[in-house]
Amino acid sequence: MIVVSLARRFAREQRGNAVVEFVLVTPLLFAVTLAIVQIALVLHVRATLVSAAAEGARASALAGSDPHAGERRTRELLAGTVAGGVIEHVSVQRVMRQGLIVHQVRIDADLPLVGLLGPSAMTITGHAMSEFV
Repeated sequence: MIVVSLARRFAREQRGNAVVEFVLVTPLLFAVTLAIVQIALVLHVRATLVSAAAEGARASALAGSDPHAGERRTRELLAGTVAGGVIEHVSVQRVMRQGLIVHQVRIDADLPLVGLLGPSAMTITGHAMSEFV
């Protein structure tokens, strides 16, 4: 008899715990989900920018090409992508590296932040060795 009454009392005291647990756990799950989405978005944008910078440098380094061809190619690749909307500046330079002429494409971009997490700016650089005819 005593065991049955204790079991009923314990069952009555457990009512409403699910609501409290839900309220406590939901913000944590939301924060973790937001962080995962943020990391995935930043990694996607970074990979897209790195690829476009490298391809722009290769286009600029082709024999008979000019630096503006590299900038145009970089902007073409980024047009219509998520990364295309975050570009602040694209520049192409010819620099000397260990006695070689290297074309360097630099992309300055603002990161698309979901929350106020992480850095807000990114600079990506792509290089290609100049071709000669």
